[in-house]
Amino acid sequence: MYNILLFTDSGVDDSLALMYALLHPELNVVGVVTGYGNITKKQAINNTAYLLKLAGREDIPIIAGSTGPLSGELATFYPEIHGPEGLGPIRPPEDLGEVKVFDINKILELVNQYANNLVIVGLGRQTDLAIPFILYGREAFESVNAIYIMGGAFLVPGNVTAEAEANFYADPIAANQVLEKARNVFLHPLNITNKAIIPPEVIDYLAENSRSPFKDLIKPVYDYYFEAYKKNVPGIPGAPLHDVITLSALVNPNLVKYLPRRVSIELFGGARGKSIADFRPKPEPEPEATLDWIGMEADIPAFIEDFTRVFMESSKAK
Repeated sequence: MYNILLFTDSGVDDSLALMYALLHPELNVVGVVTGYGNITKKQAINNTAYLLKLAGREDIPIIAGSTGPLSGELATFYPEIHGPEGLGPIRPPEDLGEVKVFDINKILELVNQYANNLVIVGLGRQTDLAIPFILYGREAFESVNAIYIMGGAFLVPGNVTAEAEANFYADPIAANQVLEKARNVFLHPLNITNKAIIPPEVIDYLAENSRSPFKDLIKPVYDYYFEAYKKNVPGIPGAPLHDVITLSALVNPNLVKYLPRRVSIELFGGARGKSIADFRPKPEPEPEATLDWIGMEADIPAFIEDFTRVFMESSKAK
């Protein structure tokens, strides 16, 4: 069993990743940090509260993240890809009641509570992962076993600019802070996540046969996302679930092949957000503690099988 503290911005793939985490028998979600990203912070909180309520897991604390990047720039949102509320055509009900939300200090409380028995999973912008380092110093996540991040693009094009992936582009200062100060970081960049395509026929099957509390959401949320992808990537056979494969890699250690390299992020200019690593046969030597694990290859058929199994099996949700 893995205790995980999940950082999300509650777009379609983040939301499907949260569903996956709530359903997976080997994952124990101890908290969800929700901030800006694909949608606003307020929308992200509402989506998280809605999904936790559907799962009967309102006991899981929601932690309010940031409203924008460390640079102070206004955040850019992507309703054309993730829908006006981040769940495709789905709008969370207005009768959720009063949602209890914790402040950022709850992150450190959970890290201490689950010391040496916690994995942080960062699926959105890196702002909220960077803030504890700013507030508490380099040792903020010292007792965390590993940090799994969806972000970056190595030796492949970006998805926001020619060079940069969205999570790192939105707050390159934060991404660079995290990669410089965190240890045991596992990166899941576009190299592998672009290939993490769940075929639409799998979604259709789950919509008909899944017993999960999210059964009625899976297809409309996915279909909206897929339609957006078809406009941006003509001929794509399905929608890539970037964030779900990051979680799947945690519970399936053989799913992704990693390469140890020290990673930095370009902060400014035309290459802003670009993830940089030395891929030469003999890279410059770096202290072992500073190396990050870059996902370079993934077993996609195994990922599809894992995704299908988790959504098909009886929910562990209360």
